[in-house]
Amino acid sequence: MELIKPGTNFDFVGKIKITVGISAALVVISILSVILHGGLNFGIDFAGGTVIQIRFSGHAPADAIRKAFTGIDVEDAVIQEIGENEVIVRTNQAMTKELQTKVDQALTGQFGAGQYEIRQIEFVGPKVGKDLTNKAILAVIFSWIGMLIYIAWRFEFRYALGGIIALVHDTIIAIGALSLLNKEFTLTIVAALLTLIGYSINDTIVVFDRIRENRKKDLRRNLVDIINSSINETLSRTILTSFTVILVLLALFFLGGAVIHDFSFVLLVGVVIGTYSSIFIASPIVLAFENLQLRREKRKK
Repeated sequence: MELIKPGTNFDFVGKIKITVGISAALVVISILSVILHGGLNFGIDFAGGTVIQIRFSGHAPADAIRKAFTGIDVEDAVIQEIGENEVIVRTNQAMTKELQTKVDQALTGQFGAGQYEIRQIEFVGPKVGKDLTNKAILAVIFSWIGMLIYIAWRFEFRYALGGIIALVHDTIIAIGALSLLNKEFTLTIVAALLTLIGYSINDTIVVFDRIRENRKKDLRRNLVDIINSSINETLSRTILTSFTVILVLLALFFLGGAVIHDFSFVLLVGVVIGTYSSIFIASPIVLAFENLQLRREKRKK
């Protein structure tokens, strides 16, 4: 199935100034959002604290749950509904046997005995949270470095540079989308970002491979024309691949439940931005790098 007819020649490179402006604006907005929010909204995996999953026999208003926790001096409780009559309560306090007893008594007093079930309690200490934060950052950075080495070996350094800048661009914007909506940054989100990096670089390499093939066919041909024709030749494949992935992610986003809601959200943003960067960011950077080398050679002469 071909959405783009053979011989189509959209001038993608000619729009580089517009697309670079759009990308710069999105990156700046993402960074400003993180700064203005005072950093990312780290979940318990990174910030430390206690998560209590409670299921009620009937509807339990968030205000009533908060009142129960306020009564035992847990005033920082954050309540999140995850299903019908089921909530997650997050607090920075460490969960001790004494506090657990108080929680049972408070919920019994507020809702009555047998009207609720504490299904799960998780506690992450601050040292563990800090260690997980460092490992998450290293995981993303090492994935970038690994891609840089592979593409530099598989193609050339300028292709590697274009691919990595596109990956950094995609990651920052995906994180910015989380920050703008004040969504929690958890280990699940780190998994989504690593998945996004793999998807985005795969799409970029397809375009790079076609550029290399077309250049071998005609070494005298202008690189601008080669990049444009290569993107156009792979455009049908790029659109179809992205469209099918987005359909699956939309199903997960709307039907997958609260557990994978944020995971699918990050991937939805990432697939759209990753497709955009493969076309408008990665390849034009290869062109810009070559133009820079040509200017240096002219200066030497």
